[in-house]
Amino acid sequence: MNDKLEIKNENEFTSSSLLELLHLHKTHCEAETPIESCHRLDIDGLRATDVTFWVAWLQDKAVGMIGLKDLGEAHGEVKSMHVLKAMRGEGLADRLFSIMKDEADKRGYQRLSLETGNSDNFQPATRFYQKYGFLPCAPFADYREDPNSLFMTLTLDNARA
Repeated sequence: MNDKLEIKNENEFTSSSLLELLHLHKTHCEAETPIESCHRLDIDGLRATDVTFWVAWLQDKAVGMIGLKDLGEAHGEVKSMHVLKAMRGEGLADRLFSIMKDEADKRGYQRLSLETGNSDNFQPATRFYQKYGFLPCAPFADYREDPNSLFMTLTLDNARA
């Protein structure tokens, strides 16, 4: 992994590089999934007080991102995870996930859940989450059954103090 890589919490959305990464994520989601089944957060959603958002920077270039949405009752949702194609296979997704999970642990979350697509193009994401122990589950929070979505959850070994 590149030693010039920096991962930091982001709440400013002014960098053209970050805006490009967000647009790439949006384009990917919409190319693979009907618009009514795309559940990614837009910039306003990422700025919400219940969302923590991290960006991986390689010098001035945004190369990866992940969000954590607080669903209440010791439950968090993994949001907007994306790594640039050129950075895949180098451990960046693992680093982003680790930072997000560490925050979930600090908050005493007992469960992390996510929604992803279920087409063949989302299989790498599904395998990534399965590697960490995520299992298929029923829709959670405000989600409804959707033939284009796969819902997954991970039980954490945490309890609020």
